[in-house]
Amino acid sequence: MPSSTNETSNTVSGGWGTIQPSDVSRRTFNPIRDILSRPVQPLSTPKSIKPPISLSIGDPTVFGNFKTHSAVVEAVEEATRSYTFNGYPPSVGVPQAREAIAKKYSHPDTPLNSNDVIMTSGCSGAVEMAIGVLCSEGQNILLPRPGFCLYNTVAGSRNIEARLYNLLADKNWEVDIDHMESLIDSKTAAILINNPSNPCGSNFTKAHLKAILAVCERHRIPLISDEIYADMVFSGQVFTPTATLTSTVPILTLGGLAKQWLVPGWRIGWILVHDRSGAFSQVRQGLFALSTLINGPCAIVQAAIPKIFSEVPDDYLPELNEKLEVHARILETELKKVPGIDVITPQGAMYVMVKLNLDMFADISDDADFCQKLKWEENVEILPGECFAYPGTVRLVITPPQSELKTATERIRAFCRRHSN
Repeated sequence: MPSSTNETSNTVSGGWGTIQPSDVSRRTFNPIRDILSRPVQPLSTPKSIKPPISLSIGDPTVFGNFKTHSAVVEAVEEATRSYTFNGYPPSVGVPQAREAIAKKYSHPDTPLNSNDVIMTSGCSGAVEMAIGVLCSEGQNILLPRPGFCLYNTVAGSRNIEARLYNLLADKNWEVDIDHMESLIDSKTAAILINNPSNPCGSNFTKAHLKAILAVCERHRIPLISDEIYADMVFSGQVFTPTATLTSTVPILTLGGLAKQWLVPGWRIGWILVHDRSGAFSQVRQGLFALSTLINGPCAIVQAAIPKIFSEVPDDYLPELNEKLEVHARILETELKKVPGIDVITPQGAMYVMVKLNLDMFADISDDADFCQKLKWEENVEILPGECFAYPGTVRLVITPPQSELKTATERIRAFCRRHSN
């Protein structure tokens, strides 16, 4: 009998060789999930027995203080009780969901119809599908630094080179346009932006988005615009959908229900295909092909989307943004009192990004060390900047209850004072 290509010299029970995982799985690494799954390493300092506080994961539902509107739940209940959506949906999505999304996100300058909408398994699925349809193995994609780590995870898994363009902290995390453009070569298949930003909590101006689009135009490179936090901005800020600013650059806009409607566990996302020039004619076929891998997300939740969009009152989102801003300002105000850190004012989304002045600490080597010791000594969990390819920073989530935010910042202040020079 021929030996398996997966067999090694090591044997296990029954004489089997150790079965090796695929190259794709070996290349797949999500730093956030890796860090959160690690046990806390024992340190020489006393371990905290305080109640844990997690400011690490961007799930607004964890603490129960952010709940979706009752109309959202009722829409899903109605779709469920209809017994109409228990079968397989079309792989690209339930028609009425696609129609409702196209209607909601159409703009006079960027009209959409249902054929321009592809349903995905959460916005994470939209990221995977968008990168997968535009980039081939051996090509490269331009990604933000700091940026949501899933972009790098998807690219690496597919053997696509991730080239990271810098965001400028002193300019509210705007793109370093010159640096972005310097990374482009003949193998650059796409540029990806995320606005409003995770992890930065920033929101690009219309003028800055036009500068990014000009790069795409000069080099004829399509854009992926991750807008899962669309319209989730704070007072004084205006969100601009990227696709409304160009009539020529082909764009895949990514979105979903997770953040604005506070239901990340429902796993409903979408891709909007903006393509008035016809450059994406074959990409559309590719999106259809990729959609058949899972045959679409949950049909029941898809079917509820028209009612969700029509029944949730107009004041829901402004009230949500106002509440998020209150939480963001609490974190910002309290963290500004902490020695050794600089807070960058958030403009939207659900995050605050903080720069560490490592020279001010006696025994903190880097951002990962900061987070490890903070969790051990104060039982507060935050994410190191290494997760977002931006060492020397940490990211905090703003959605825990106000009392938890204040307690967390008190602990962080005590920790920083204890470790300061």
